[in-house]
Amino acid sequence: MEAANKGAFEGKSTSIGLNIQLPMEQVGNPYQDISLNFKHFFSRKVMFVKYASAYVVMPGGFGTLDEMAEILTLVQTRKTREIPIILVDDKFWRGLLDWFRGSLCEAGTISPSDLDLVQVCNEPQEVVDAIFAHYESRGFEPSAEEQEMLLEL
Repeated sequence: MEAANKGAFEGKSTSIGLNIQLPMEQVGNPYQDISLNFKHFFSRKVMFVKYASAYVVMPGGFGTLDEMAEILTLVQTRKTREIPIILVDDKFWRGLLDWFRGSLCEAGTISPSDLDLVQVCNEPQEVVDAIFAHYESRGFEPSAEEQEMLLEL
């Protein structure tokens, strides 16, 4: 999260940090204009999803996988609006995506079309281009149906 906060902090956007209170974690990074602190993962994830316009997932550990699975599930089940879900670093994510195809799709636990929810990018400009491409075709504002979904999240 620090990289995203730093980019917003040094740019023109407000940098908002969604921090979780854990016994082994440090304090929030210094690049937050607004710091929101959460005691529970579920409430933090709701905030991530509810106000997100895109989900850019960098290489990470179990927490990253948990958050990625959450947004994929919410978009797949149409519990939230469809936003770009971008995995950064093909080499890092390739094995997991191969497993999705070879195990989850083959077992019928997800549809092959569910993999279309995810894009993989390697360069920052690719990420920006993917986000803009998504909204150029549909507009940035949530539709009336999407606004309803967001009220019930």
